[in-house]
Amino acid sequence: MNASALRAVNLTKKYGRVTAVDDLSFEVPAGEVFGFLGPNGAGKSTTIRMLLGLARPTGGRAWVFDTDAADVAVAHRLLAYVPADVALWPQLTGAEILHLQASTGPGTDLAYRDELVERFALDTAKLSRTYSTGNRQKIALVAAFATRAPLLVMDEPTSGLDPLMEREFRTAVAEARERGQTVFLSSHQLAEVEAVCDRVAILRAGRLVEIASIGQLRGLHRAEVTVSYTGAPPPGLDAIPGVDGVELIGAGRVRFSLIGAPAPALRALAAAEVTALAIREPNLEEIFLEYYGAQDPR
Repeated sequence: MNASALRAVNLTKKYGRVTAVDDLSFEVPAGEVFGFLGPNGAGKSTTIRMLLGLARPTGGRAWVFDTDAADVAVAHRLLAYVPADVALWPQLTGAEILHLQASTGPGTDLAYRDELVERFALDTAKLSRTYSTGNRQKIALVAAFATRAPLLVMDEPTSGLDPLMEREFRTAVAEARERGQTVFLSSHQLAEVEAVCDRVAILRAGRLVEIASIGQLRGLHRAEVTVSYTGAPPPGLDAIPGVDGVELIGAGRVRFSLIGAPAPALRALAAAEVTALAIREPNLEEIFLEYYGAQDPR
């Protein structure tokens, strides 16, 4: 196996005149938790289907480790997949489904699986046809996290889970990373991606508009700086590169937005006898909205 768990080169999918995924290229190193972020309709699930060999690309190629994704029989020995809409065998119990998946997959840690069943509060004695959406999701998550597959691909994996179970999900992702597994997490849940991912790709209308670590994404976008001072008002902040929207917000207080290195702004503040300085970085939701605005681009 090479150092990449997933690789896409010029991946494109068209349905007639509609381009669902447009010339997508990215690489996910082995052992990384990689977030694939975008609103519904951005092309996330279509991309995953091509990465898994479940849909034929109109153009480009994808690889799972060193295997062409189109070679499904080989590629799927290296991964576990949690779809956005989980369908189970209705006549089987949860325990029977987990047993079946363990016997057909790339190996399962049975003790860890049993631990996950407890942590996700899953009643495996019930027939799956009685399960709620959340419980169907739990079955898929337990089976995926318990597998020893080197790659876990998850498409909106926490839909239907309550906040307590979302916390267990995040813990399980961290444990997968510790074991050296790669996690490809497609989601529109911004807090979830921010909490667990090493890097994130932002998809807009089928095109990749950004790919970076959470820290790098924040560095590309404006932070809000609030300064309290007792001396003269800081001069010439508007002229400093990266500073914008300077606003006096009361006696001895100024607020402005900042992008890039803070050193030039800090030097300008040196003569103002600063008593307090607060910098608020944008969260992932604010960054996301900068790319998308108030409306879905589709």
